[in-house]
Amino acid sequence: MKKIIVLGLLLATLQGCGLREPMPAEQDIATPTLTPRASTYYDLLNMPRPKGRLMAVVYGFRDQTGQYKPTPASSFSTSVTQGAASMLMDAMQASGWFVVLEREGLQNLLTERKIIRASQKKPNTPVNIQGELPPLQAANMMLEGGIIAYDTNVRSGGEGARYLGIDLQREYRVDQVTVNLRAVDVRSGQVLANVMTSKTIYSVARSAGIFKFIEFKKLLEAEVGYTTNEPAQLCVLSAIEAAVGHMVAQGIERHLWQVAGDTSTPGQDDVLNRYLTQNKVDPGAEAE
Repeated sequence: MKKIIVLGLLLATLQGCGLREPMPAEQDIATPTLTPRASTYYDLLNMPRPKGRLMAVVYGFRDQTGQYKPTPASSFSTSVTQGAASMLMDAMQASGWFVVLEREGLQNLLTERKIIRASQKKPNTPVNIQGELPPLQAANMMLEGGIIAYDTNVRSGGEGARYLGIDLQREYRVDQVTVNLRAVDVRSGQVLANVMTSKTIYSVARSAGIFKFIEFKKLLEAEVGYTTNEPAQLCVLSAIEAAVGHMVAQGIERHLWQVAGDTSTPGQDDVLNRYLTQNKVDPGAEAE
């Protein structure tokens, strides 16, 4: 009877902890899906349309933190993604303000163009490559910057309780990633706009356990728990999207580029007005 009571208490405790979802090992294998996007992505989609899109290139958006994951996980893996340039180009296209020209894989592009020219000199040239190759387009703006900081344990803490051998615990940790993005005029080399954004990375662990003597020399001990970590690469992506949004807003405010239609009242747009307000109040506004 005592065993039934104790097991019932443990079950009620775990349900009270919110552990009602199936454990990861019990979940079905998920099919591939599109990457989930944060509110910053939809902010870019809802930006006002430009009077004319800007020809821009990205040669790289490097990890400038120099940090590696702590052992024993891996002393060779970096703490943040190395694909930030691809994320930046995706955010630029989502905003609708840029015509993004390929530069990160420029050498591969030039090699392929050489192959086409060599094929044109041979008989039976395929129809799709018979025409003369046009010159590559030049950009009038270059976007530079990188991931400049990754701070761990910015905040940490938790709470717990134990009563009659039954304990509940919750612990959390907050990390933070910071990116810098600047727009450079290709003709003069002048930095037209410069933005820094930060995004927190939240991790939480919940656990429950029981430690109870059922009978003499008979001990019941059980423990269950799970950990949820916010994906670091999605936080980097959100910070980059916020940086692009702030850069567009900063350029409109400084009359570097214009929105389509009435350019005298760009603040009437809700999303743009929010970004303009954040630029004035907090130039290093945190990404949502």
